[in-house]
Amino acid sequence: MKILILALSGIGDALMFTPAMQLLRSKLPDAEIDAMVMYKGVKDIYERTNLFDTVHYFDFLSAPKFSSFQFVLKFRGRYEASINVYPSNRKEYNLINFIVGAKKRAAVQYLRSDLPNLGFLNTHRIVENDSLHNVEENILLCEKLFSTKFAESPQLLFPLTKEDELFKEKYLIETGITSPDFVVGFHPGCSTLKNHAKRRWEPDKFARLGNLLVEKKGAKILIFGGTEERELQKLVKQNINSENAFVIKTQSLSQTASIMKRCNVFVTNDSSLMHIASAMQLKVVAVIGPTNTNYIYPWKTNHRVASLQLDCAPCFFYSPKPLSCKRDDIQFKCIRELEVEKVFSVIESF
Repeated sequence: MKILILALSGIGDALMFTPAMQLLRSKLPDAEIDAMVMYKGVKDIYERTNLFDTVHYFDFLSAPKFSSFQFVLKFRGRYEASINVYPSNRKEYNLINFIVGAKKRAAVQYLRSDLPNLGFLNTHRIVENDSLHNVEENILLCEKLFSTKFAESPQLLFPLTKEDELFKEKYLIETGITSPDFVVGFHPGCSTLKNHAKRRWEPDKFARLGNLLVEKKGAKILIFGGTEERELQKLVKQNINSENAFVIKTQSLSQTASIMKRCNVFVTNDSSLMHIASAMQLKVVAVIGPTNTNYIYPWKTNHRVASLQLDCAPCFFYSPKPLSCKRDDIQFKCIRELEVEKVFSVIESF
């Protein structure tokens, strides 16, 4: 059997398919299972798992539409089954799945904006359940496609190499971080697509939290982010009144993950690094505003959620529409009024 996994959304979403993929590979050890991705970070993670035969990368975001169509057309008729990784509630993803032309095309039937996003183009569907985690939805999707039942739900999978571990050790020596140190990781960023930057806890609050942790716990603070988040990292560091704050710059996602492993606690917005922290089995404090925490809480790792739990939350569900807030008093109150002391107390609860 030849199967294509369409993991076209972000790094975190792709990571949350790895438990289902482990089960799928266990059930179908001789199948040819490929993936189509549009982020290099996803390509790197998927190739490291050794669960896929081939990982096909194409930058759909930057490529002209005709070039994208030509790329997808190369796959037409090559697969018996295909799976649109959850979440993928966009008409472009459903069109790609349809053009690939597998006889069995699996995808979730979304509770919101399913029809205008052409969900009906898929043949094997499960109805979205807002009480389930993304990992659980993906497993149910595979069960539906192959008429089976899995008895387990594995951890997220992001293997590191010996080279990654050596990079970490060298970095820790250079920064003077030793074994007794209490190390806290921060990720003050998240995706900016579709107005998602509004999900971020303010950088000033990350800095104030850093000052509290240094003062009261003698912590060393590692500030993580992608290349597009360098200014954000610098802003947080500049407002932490201590030499014990470090901006982490690496050349790859695996190098970032290796340094993250040294953190005793990882404090993060709803982001891809939150899921990488889960894969690294860290203690995670997830700072959550409008997002449905059922979907994305740190999977199978020791975690706490810092949230105001307002009556209007959650208001962010999977839809191609930009993130917006309907409150009349304070826009995005759920994240803007989450105070530093509350997050600090959540960290202390560990």
